Amino acid sequence: MEHQQHLALLGAIAQGDKKAFSALYQTTSKQLYAVSLKMLARKELAEEALQEAYVRIWHNASEYRVGKGTVLTWMISIVRYRALDILRYNKIRKEDELIEQYSVDQDTPEKTHDIEQLLLDKCLQKLDLQQRQAIYLAYFNGCSHQEVVKHLNNPLGTVKSWIRRGLTSLQSCLTS
Repeated sequence: MEHQQHLALLGAIAQGDKKAFSALYQTTSKQLYAVSLKMLARKELAEEALQEAYVRIWHNASEYRVGKGTVLTWMISIVRYRALDILRYNKIRKEDELIEQYSVDQDTPEKTHDIEQLLLDKCLQKLDLQQRQAIYLAYFNGCSHQEVVKHLNNPLGTVKSWIRRGLTSLQSCLTS
């Protein structure tokens, strides 16, 4: 029943209904905030991702397709994309600071580790979005393949293929 209510609200939102948007926000914001907070671990960043996600939901309500998962799954994926964007943005800022710091200082084991982390981050950014998301979920968030399937709303074989191809690309990038 919840999916049908979300679907009806999303249809109204696609027509510009602000009351429907408010109702959808009231029924889903706690779940979406929890996803955002788990990924970002900082309240202000989680709130930023949530706000940006709801702006996207408002503007893209007509793009939801039945058969591609529930409305809530679609909304969670939007929050996840926003959170990943924020994570990437913050990593790039840190990366720039580290590069500036390393250009002056001598290498130490800690700095070598940080440089390796920078290389891994750069290689991750070169992956296809689906591969990167699957790898983040499986390896950084500790999700099982079944949990990744649920989050990405794709078949198990597809998810495993994304992870396998992504890891192969990562290995190639890291060794070149």
